[in-house]
Amino acid sequence: MSTHINLKSDLAALTVPGGWFASVPQALREALLINAEIRTIAAGQRLFARGDAPDGIYCVLTGVVRVTGITENGQEAILAMLESPQWFGEIALFDNEPRTHDAWAESDAKLLRVSQRALETMLSERPDDWRHFGRLLTQKLRSVFVAMEDIFLLPPTARLARRLLSMAKGYGAWTDHTSRVISISQEQLGLMLSLSRQTVNQSLRELEDAGSIHRHRGSIEMVDLRKLEAAGR
Repeated sequence: MSTHINLKSDLAALTVPGGWFASVPQALREALLINAEIRTIAAGQRLFARGDAPDGIYCVLTGVVRVTGITENGQEAILAMLESPQWFGEIALFDNEPRTHDAWAESDAKLLRVSQRALETMLSERPDDWRHFGRLLTQKLRSVFVAMEDIFLLPPTARLARRLLSMAKGYGAWTDHTSRVISISQEQLGLMLSLSRQTVNQSLRELEDAGSIHRHRGSIEMVDLRKLEAAGR
């Protein structure tokens, strides 16, 4: 379901300090909002699939979106769990090629969408804004390279600590004194990090014993940034 954006209720979610949207020029923020619509999707609903034609870029306002790939034998590989105020879908903006992965609503979600046609019109009128979308893309690329390096070079607990830290920081500003809860299961973490569920459970226990996280059913609360960073070294 799609509706127009309600600035009073939705703008706060977009302008979290540290987020991409908050860092771009005011004129670009206004242009995106003018051309935006709100989409709501239910838990378990697919937003788009690998191979779909590009339909614009999205921002998570509420809820969680799971980005996945599927192996030939049907096994799911989880690439990211996205929450507010993360933007996604920008790869297809640059090459106008089909979607590279599937995007699913992990929970009921409210999304901001700016259509491909609107973006192309905006950027033809304001070509200097391409660099801001380029920065959004390269932020993701840097994260991919770091994650690949971690898989090959780090032991499980350090790998897990870094991924949790990366997910938390990716959702906006976070300080030592503010806890951060991420809705994710041990099985999902294992799929993201190429680790067994048993190994993830053991590593989470080590991080909890060290006082850096608390485990909850279906979620993980990060309570000490410095300890989590130390565990990732």
